[in-house]
Amino acid sequence: MPRLVFIIIDGLDASGKSTQAVMLHDFLEASKKSVFLRMHPSSDNFFGAKARQFLYHHGKGAHFASAVFYMLDVIRSILHYSWQKYDYIIFIRYLMGTAYLPSPMHKIAYHFFALWVPKSNFMFFLDVSPQEAYKRILQSRKKREMFESLKELEKVRQKALALAFVGNWKILDADKPVERVHNEILETLKSEGAL
Repeated sequence: MPRLVFIIIDGLDASGKSTQAVMLHDFLEASKKSVFLRMHPSSDNFFGAKARQFLYHHGKGAHFASAVFYMLDVIRSILHYSWQKYDYIIFIRYLMGTAYLPSPMHKIAYHFFALWVPKSNFMFFLDVSPQEAYKRILQSRKKREMFESLKELEKVRQKALALAFVGNWKILDADKPVERVHNEILETLKSEGAL
């Protein structure tokens, strides 16, 4: 097994990204591995805080600003944290934040950033149906972000899936129970020698 395994867990809002990342983190730590877990947008720096702030505004300007600050937050994480200290690094959200940009800018931004950021053999896209995502959002959130309507979830999913199909993404059905998705992630890591 290589010294460092870089894992990305991405998907629509309410697809279970954080849940799966934390479960994987806990599994790896229980196996005595060193793990770094990073969520985007993060709240410990200017870019992440601005991205999160714009998510609660509406309009094209806020839409664009949230995506730009989000990508700057991801780049900051790549540059700021030492990759040499860990057996595993898990990023929650990575390139798929570009799917929130208007068409066709989302494709241009995705391919541009994909040229510059580190690649991973373990990029998991949690594909949740917009209806299931919307149901989860209504059940769990007091305040909704600009992209958390059924109409927006449908648009973003279509763009994100198109990007996932051309990238090196492993697409998992996130409508399934949490444990089944977790086991599929573990099986993929085991089958490719990363566990």
